[in-house]
Amino acid sequence: MAETDVDLDAEQYEKHREAGEILAQVREEAAERVEVGASHLEVAEFAEDRIRELGGKPAFPVNISIDEEAAHATPSVGDETTFGEEMINLDIGVHVDGWLADTAVTVDLSGNTELAEAPAEALDAALDLIEPGVETGEIGAEIESVIEGYGYNPVVNLTGHGLGHWEQHTEPTIPNRSVSQGTTLEVGDVVAIEPFATDGSGKVSEGSDEEIFALEREGSVRNRQARQALEQIAEEFRTLPFATRWLDVSRASMALRRLKSADIVHGYPVLKEDDGALVSQKEHTIIVTEDGCEVTTER
Repeated sequence: MAETDVDLDAEQYEKHREAGEILAQVREEAAERVEVGASHLEVAEFAEDRIRELGGKPAFPVNISIDEEAAHATPSVGDETTFGEEMINLDIGVHVDGWLADTAVTVDLSGNTELAEAPAEALDAALDLIEPGVETGEIGAEIESVIEGYGYNPVVNLTGHGLGHWEQHTEPTIPNRSVSQGTTLEVGDVVAIEPFATDGSGKVSEGSDEEIFALEREGSVRNRQARQALEQIAEEFRTLPFATRWLDVSRASMALRRLKSADIVHGYPVLKEDDGALVSQKEHTIIVTEDGCEVTTER
């Protein structure tokens, strides 16, 4: 199960569904605002504010990944970056009382239509396979086959994942390529399936930019701003990722550096394709049912 120590009851599944409904609406509304000249920060803040208006909370900062970026890029405080003729991936998450939904879509302004289509087609093919008893390696093989059929490579060191309570990434892992040993899906599993396609080698590495963090452990620090930041993190975000721009303290970046040096928080560096090649993405959250799956992030 997505929650390893207790079965999810009906109310908790409804919260997963509610998070998915909010997310499907916000994904569409945010994607419509992505155009040449539009502000990264305004799109991210629109989506995060809209999630709250609709009764959820952001499960992590809106990821806006450009061209060779695959994940973990989000605007900084006062960011003035605007969209160009680029490949843009929007990755958005919602939680309702800690029960999550996760989705992503590529908005292609670069003219690489087929690269944008490849992960979407791969995701549809993967969803057709989902049922109790299917192995995650079979899902990965189908994703790989579809993306390679377009003439591209899957990003092999990024995967789909389970969604737990206040946990964005849990077992099982859903690979984007064929693997010999996988996990068997069961009724009730809540998982995010997210194919990535690239016209590069198919691997990503960490860059130097880092605007997203998460609580690693409890701890104490002497610095006042760091203490205030830690109080907000523990109360509002718990173990879920947050953005530097979400913190209400002065000198937030300095406070985070102190918390990171004390191993109280960890960062998520932006992930980039090793060859500097374009990356596209599509993601849905599903609940495994007795006869297939329910897609919670589809309208």
